[in-house]
Amino acid sequence: MFMGEFEHTVDDKGRLAIPAKFRSRFADGLVVTRGLDGCLFVFTVLEWTALADKIAKLPMANPDARSFQRMMFSGATNCQLDQQGRFVLPTFLREKAGISNEAVIIGVNTRLEIWARERWNEMRDKVEEEGTFIAEHLAGLGI
Repeated sequence: MFMGEFEHTVDDKGRLAIPAKFRSRFADGLVVTRGLDGCLFVFTVLEWTALADKIAKLPMANPDARSFQRMMFSGATNCQLDQQGRFVLPTFLREKAGISNEAVIIGVNTRLEIWARERWNEMRDKVEEEGTFIAEHLAGLGI
């Protein structure tokens, strides 16, 4: 399970380090793609394969399914960690997420999310402010 919040810098070559405690999970590589809410999603190869299988089974006749497939697959990039646990975060994904030289990596159970620091601070503040409402809503879903 991925959890926690980690601040990292993106170097001049666009490299970003995966938090040390998670690096062994990415020994076979990782997949980074557009996420939701203005962040990027990072998956292990195993988690990406499972998600990709589910996405591929969505009905092609459904416009929302097609849009979601386009978003997830067109931005997906396979990456490998170097000896220092870094990978090259493609320019188009950095631009999409508004990431320049400071990023926040958060663990979200089966994936990591990469945020521009300012966006993450805004999202975290919003979630904390709306926490009671969100908890009440999720209680209706059995959580």
